[in-house]
Amino acid sequence: MTEGISRRTLLKAAGLGGAAVAVPGGVAAQAAHQHMAQAAAGDPLQGNSASSSSGSNDVLFFFNDEEAQFIEAAIDRLIPPDPEWTGAAGAGVLYYIDRQLASAYGAGGRMYLNGPWVPNAPSQFGYQLRYSPAELYRVGIEQFRQHVRESSNGQEFWQLAPAAMDGFLTSLERGDVSLPSVPGPVFFETLLANTIEGFFSDPAYGGNRDMVGWRMVGFPGAYAAYLDVVDRHNMVYDRRPISFADQRARQAHLNTHR
Repeated sequence: MTEGISRRTLLKAAGLGGAAVAVPGGVAAQAAHQHMAQAAAGDPLQGNSASSSSGSNDVLFFFNDEEAQFIEAAIDRLIPPDPEWTGAAGAGVLYYIDRQLASAYGAGGRMYLNGPWVPNAPSQFGYQLRYSPAELYRVGIEQFRQHVRESSNGQEFWQLAPAAMDGFLTSLERGDVSLPSVPGPVFFETLLANTIEGFFSDPAYGGNRDMVGWRMVGFPGAYAAYLDVVDRHNMVYDRRPISFADQRARQAHLNTHR
C-alpha cells in the first residue's frame, strides 16, 4: 500500500468510485462493469441480511475446496483485516465471487468470446481472451498455484507467510509471472475487481457481511429511501446501513400492520 494513504481512505475511494477507479482502464474495469450489469444466480433478495452475516449461506457452487482455499487467502491479502475491520475473507467475498462464477456472468453470458484473440492487446481494446470469467478463474488458479509450488518447495499459496503471498501477488500483477494460458495481469485485475465488488456490494449477494464495507466508508446503504433527509445539508448521517433485504423486511412489516 502506498505510504501515507490509510486503508480506510483507499477503500473509500474504491467503494465510492467502483473497481474501475482502483484499477483504471484495464480488464478489471470491464469485468466490474460487465459483472454489475448481469444478474447473479437466483434471487439475491431471498432470505435476510442476518442469514448472510451468520454464514448460514456458506455453500460453494463453483469452487472446489483447494480453489476456495486459494481465493480466500488471496482476497484477504488484497483487502486485509486490521484491528478495527475484517478483511475480504471475513466479509464473505469468497462466496460472492463463487456465486457470480456459477451464474450467467461466469459463463460469459453477455461477453463476446469468439476470435480472434489477442491476449496482449492494449487495454483500451477490452477483454481479448477466449475464456469466460469462470474459465479464466479455473485456469488462472491452477496455473498460478503450480507456479507458487514450483517456487516454494511444494508449498501452496495459502501456506505461505503474508509477505510471501504479497510478493507472489505483486509479481502476478506486474506480469513477472509467466502463466502458460492467461496473462498474469488479466487474472490479477479480474480477481481484484471482483474482490472490491464483493466487499462493497449489497450483502444479499454473499459478500459485505454485516455491511462491513459500507460501515467502513460511511455509506448508508444502496436503497434510495432517504427522502426525509435529502434536502438537509452538512449534517452527519450516522445510522446503520440498510440493505436490500432489510428494506424488503421493513416493507413487509409495514404492509402487514397497515
